[in-house]
Amino acid sequence: MDFDDQLRRYFGTADLAAITPAARAAGAERMRVDFGLETNSGRRFALWALMYMLGDAPDLDVAFEDEGERDAARDFMDLADRAGGD
Repeated sequence: MDFDDQLRRYFGTADLAAITPAARAAGAERMRVDFGLETNSGRRFALWALMYMLGDAPDLDVAFEDEGERDAARDFMDLADRAGGD
């Protein structure tokens, strides 16, 4: 999954600064629906990662039944937080 493609799919633009509050809310809702329907674990994880970066990810215990996927998500969270300077 390409980041810019996912932004275009859910928000209509790859420019984060150009996303209006209404488009942000609608895109976040579409992501939650797609996440709930996705059965491919790789695509599901990628969608969760996008939601995490945008501040809309569900809690790990809700998002992932598998402990290995939760561990991978925690690792991603740590990496993303370090890259963001947190």
